[in-house]
Amino acid sequence: ENNQWRNLVRSYLACTSFVDAQIGRITVALEEAGIADNTIIVIWGDHGWHLGEKDITGKNTLWDRSTRIPLVFAGPGITHGGRCQQPAELLDIYPTLIDLCNLPPRDDLEGLSLLPQLQDADQPRERPAITSHNQGNHAIRSQRWRYIRYADASEELYDMIADPNEWNNLASDPKMKDTIQQHAKWLPKIDQPPAPGSMHRVLTYEPSTDEAIWEGKTVKRNDPIPN
Repeated sequence: ENNQWRNLVRSYLACTSFVDAQIGRITVALEEAGIADNTIIVIWGDHGWHLGEKDITGKNTLWDRSTRIPLVFAGPGITHGGRCQQPAELLDIYPTLIDLCNLPPRDDLEGLSLLPQLQDADQPRERPAITSHNQGNHAIRSQRWRYIRYADASEELYDMIADPNEWNNLASDPKMKDTIQQHAKWLPKIDQPPAPGSMHRVLTYEPSTDEAIWEGKTVKRNDPIPN
């Protein structure tokens, strides 16, 4: 409505190009210093970004545009040029570095080592990837499906191969019952509330009042996001 979408996309692409150039400077510096063969590089983002998809500009969703991020590994022990289609979590970075650095293994980490996929991009993952956004809102991502359950118990299921834009919610289709159950079993068993006094944000509204809490402020569904 305010003709800002084109500028938004341009800014997004400019940021991406700038970061790419800086990564190039780092790799050149490592080569010139003679330590490239003894350095592991990991590049990741903390979230994705909607550029108008599903009528959203920004993040704070459990859909693909907000939860899919760049995750790139380079260095010794990593097959060059591989591109893995398996889902992953940011929790996987630490156990992966443990394996790449030949450090003692640990059994108290929630993430999975990605070393099998870094050496062979076609290696399957042991379980789906899990994303949480505030208490009670979780997404389970397998290679084909994205299953979402919100704090109000509403559900979404998308076939990410046939419907990569996530337009067709299949959660109400009786034929998808088994698929939903297979993914729902991976929902977190422990779902602690936010720490008292924390400025958390919610994705869902209380049905009886149609209100939500946004960083300590009560808002109605149609209210603007508080400053």
